[in-house]
Amino acid sequence: MNFHEIRFPPNLSFGSVGGPERRTEVVTLANGYEERNTPWAHSRRRYDAGVSMRSLDDLETLISFFEARRGQLYGFRWKDWADFKSCQPSKEVDYRDQLIAMGDGETTAFQLVKTYRSGESSYDRPVHKPVAGSVRLGLHGDALVETVHYQVDTATGIVTFASPPAAGAEVTAGFEFDVPVRFATDRIETSVASFKAGDVPSVPVVEVRV
Repeated sequence: MNFHEIRFPPNLSFGSVGGPERRTEVVTLANGYEERNTPWAHSRRRYDAGVSMRSLDDLETLISFFEARRGQLYGFRWKDWADFKSCQPSKEVDYRDQLIAMGDGETTAFQLVKTYRSGESSYDRPVHKPVAGSVRLGLHGDALVETVHYQVDTATGIVTFASPPAAGAEVTAGFEFDVPVRFATDRIETSVASFKAGDVPSVPVVEVRV
């Protein structure tokens, strides 16, 4: 896949506008009732980095990053400042943050997952781009040590245990993560004169499936 394991400058993504997008197909029946369905199992996030540009130096950094990615050709990492931890933004990452799996005595590899809950409903979001050094794992309530008990693939979000967790053992995790995205345009337009006056370019980025 055309993807560069590099993060868009966090100081430029801070203050950006964006968030999750869903696709819902709504059919209104003759009796007025609706049937709703979705072809998407997972949401897709969109952002606009242009609103974070503060200076001409920022603009130069953006253009360099854009050119190195060849526009839309190569994906990259994006820090979503509103949602980048396995816990609440005000808290520190802990190995007990998320239940990602139950051991079966055979499986050694597990996908990192973040669960969003509201009432009795929940959504499990696969996390494919954890931040290196941020992943904490626990097994049945006990903290584990990376490189001793498990390995983390930061390009896929898969954690692999040295030995399979016992059947029924809770596998928990805490982590920071990035969103895999690409530029949603092959063109950036700006004017130095208007930029100095407070105008900013539109720099849309969109989440990609990995």
